[in-house]
Amino acid sequence: MPVSQARQIAFDILSRVESQGAFASDLLHAELTAKIKSEDAGLATELTMGVLRQQRLLDFLIGTYARKRSSALDLEVAIALRLGVYQLRFLDRIPARAAVNESVELVKKARKRSATTFVNAVLRRAAENSQTPVASLIPGDLPQAEHLEILYSHPAWLIERWLKEFGEWRAILMLEANNRAPETAGAFAFPEDREADIKSLEREGIRIAPGRWLREAFRAAGGNISNSVVFRKGHISVQDEASQIVPRLLHVESGDSVLDLCAAPGGKTMTLARAAGPGALVVATDVHAHRLREMRAQFERVHLNTVRLAKVDATRPLPFRQKFRRILVDAPCSGTGTLARNPEIRWRLKPDDLAEFHNRQVAMLVSALAQLEDGGRLVYSTCSLEFEENEGVIGEVLSKWKDFRRVPRAEMEASIAPHLATGANAASLFDQTGAFHTFPPEQQTDGFFAVALEKRA
Repeated sequence: MPVSQARQIAFDILSRVESQGAFASDLLHAELTAKIKSEDAGLATELTMGVLRQQRLLDFLIGTYARKRSSALDLEVAIALRLGVYQLRFLDRIPARAAVNESVELVKKARKRSATTFVNAVLRRAAENSQTPVASLIPGDLPQAEHLEILYSHPAWLIERWLKEFGEWRAILMLEANNRAPETAGAFAFPEDREADIKSLEREGIRIAPGRWLREAFRAAGGNISNSVVFRKGHISVQDEASQIVPRLLHVESGDSVLDLCAAPGGKTMTLARAAGPGALVVATDVHAHRLREMRAQFERVHLNTVRLAKVDATRPLPFRQKFRRILVDAPCSGTGTLARNPEIRWRLKPDDLAEFHNRQVAMLVSALAQLEDGGRLVYSTCSLEFEENEGVIGEVLSKWKDFRRVPRAEMEASIAPHLATGANAASLFDQTGAFHTFPPEQQTDGFFAVALEKRA
């Protein structure tokens, strides 16, 4: 029997995520063009992201039914089994027969025909037991973190950290949030065209709701927004609302010189450049040439031709002669605040990585501070929930750089107040230290951290 296009796309993407270290969202964006039917695009996305979010649980179930660890299986066989078990466990509208048979066909197409009998038998056992509560299958004597590792499909070491940091209740809320598909959010570039743009999106089957936090933000459901006419015209950008707030903490005014380090993919740069105006110096950098090319394409799509691009290693002294009034350091990080959106990160990240991120982030922040004008403002941000990458970086740098002060919370709130949606509570976006800090289960955004620093004049 033929394999459906959606399942084949999901199988191929999951294989590349595992074997090449690719990111599923990038591969889906490239694969799900306008030629793919919307229902196939939706199922391919559900299967790909669902399998990545539930991978530990799926492997536990496969091991239970196969009496063999998934790590002992060929990659193609493991992925076909994960896809089959995911459909049987999580997708009520998929007939069990289709989930089993098409997974078997995927193994055949992957030239693993000798495994077809095995895959068929495992999935039939999975189908027979698809209503059995997972908790009843987990050994009762496991430590709490290992029990939660299976139940919520996160690595035990990360769960242990979050139990200590957030407490059991908030940690479990975080685990649950990471296993739900996040909302698609974005921003309108031209407020005067908002109503026309919404009607255009709705004609393409995309439902639009107001943003939760920002006046110009929106939430979208249905359809493929990246293939929409409005997106191609450059009237909208897709970006999480917390990510949209971060550049506004810089309080850029018309004519300000702006440096955006580690700027790719460029969403924050767009906000900064529009605030600075057409005559201002706005520089966006990244260490990778291909990411600069991707940014240039994004800026061309939204008709933004005022940004200068530069290939820069931000962990070293910066190559600019002049200083800047506004600097954004949106530092590369572990990404633990984006595990719902980028689920593969949870399986790649290791405990030792946090120290490595910390050291690079400190180096980037020090490089950036040296480039800041007297009286200028810098925002340091991450999409991480981890202390080492957030307060740990700020504390270490400020202990040595005495010419800088943290911008008080009240001033940071004032910077974003003009942009907030009616009824949005700015106070809930900041933690007890005065940092901008979103927690996905509570703000229903990605998890972001940001602190503004100013150089004493």
